Amino acid sequence: METTRLSSKGQVIIPKLVRKSHHWEAGQELVVVDTEDGVLLKPKNAFPESSIDDVAGCLSSSQQSAKTEVDYQDAIKQGVKERFHDRS
Repeated sequence: METTRLSSKGQVIIPKLVRKSHHWEAGQELVVVDTEDGVLLKPKNAFPESSIDDVAGCLSSSQQSAKTEVDYQDAIKQGVKERFHDRS
């Protein structure tokens, strides 16, 4: 079990092993949750939680149909042709 100490400014250093295991780096925002047993630190979500109904309106109903594998291959061939056309 790792231990740490509260500074005179109310700061706590999270031990390196704990930061590493959670993939927390400098600048990571944490949510502080006061629990019956103590304090819980959780990473802050980069985006607010949303439902499919919240985001489905972003899609246009008039969008083209889904691309096929052939469409992707043709686009790649075209891109290669345009990029390397003038090279000898």
